[in-house]
Amino acid sequence: MSTHFTYTISSICFDENYQPADSTRITTNFANLARGASRQENLRNTLRMVDSRFNALANWDNPKGDRYSLELEIISVDVDIKGNGEHFPSIEILKTNVIDHKTGKSIEGIVGNNFSSYVRDYDFSVLLLDHNKGQHSFSIPDNFGDLHGKLFKDFLNSDTYKENFSKPPVVCLSVSDNKTYHRTENKHPVLGVEYLPNESSLTELYFKKMGFDVRYFMPPNSVAPLAFYFFGDLLSDYSNIELISTIGTMETFQKIYRPEIYNANAVAGNHYKPNLKHRDHSLTQIVYDREERSQLAIKQGKFAEENFIKPYQTVLEQWSQNYA
Repeated sequence: MSTHFTYTISSICFDENYQPADSTRITTNFANLARGASRQENLRNTLRMVDSRFNALANWDNPKGDRYSLELEIISVDVDIKGNGEHFPSIEILKTNVIDHKTGKSIEGIVGNNFSSYVRDYDFSVLLLDHNKGQHSFSIPDNFGDLHGKLFKDFLNSDTYKENFSKPPVVCLSVSDNKTYHRTENKHPVLGVEYLPNESSLTELYFKKMGFDVRYFMPPNSVAPLAFYFFGDLLSDYSNIELISTIGTMETFQKIYRPEIYNANAVAGNHYKPNLKHRDHSLTQIVYDREERSQLAIKQGKFAEENFIKPYQTVLEQWSQNYA
């Protein structure tokens, strides 16, 4: 069925002068770095880490390790449900562009990378918490993630997406500390060694409803696998340069946010169980408050409930039932 929802895209450069927009979720990775007294130094150090990781992986014809730099663009997507010009901030993703200083060319990278959404905050930090209050065992509400998944697919199928982006998104997340990952013999020159999880996770289920498949790879000289969520064929649909742009960016974020896993002093073995209490790790010089971030997720979930889920409930339910 054709949608009557309208999507609007805006973008802002993520550089050392970046200031989060008012509509940006403040728990978003990049917004979190751009706050407080150390904001400019945080941003500068982060971007430096991204570039050096990129050059380390894109090391052919790059003898000094300084051939490339990355330009990052934050893409904000607003949705207009009723076609009356009232917009709600739907999702935020990150687009990479690679600057080749040898040829002077700009190479389009990957869109996706980081993924944030107010409706996801509502699902995980309001709906799921309320559903499990007072329960003896953890369970998932019926239709959990259905609406969010359909909204995301609707955006991907929209003219707005197709006019702005040439390929489907790839989202790169941390591994789950509830699972064990087993190393395989499969190895890719850029993505590295593939790992397989012992079971599925709630995040996997949630992203599956958005249409994503997932594979886990530990890139060369990394210490832990990353989760790559994608459409189609991750290994053949994207060039090495495109994949490196995602690894360079998202591994840097994970080193800052989850140093126990991604800045650990020992490399993941054949059977790997991530541990957020792991003490043998190094800290980056970048200031970040993980505790505050989880509290803000609840606030932002409630914002979505008050400003999107409740006011548009009838329209969203009807639309969701008819969405094919």
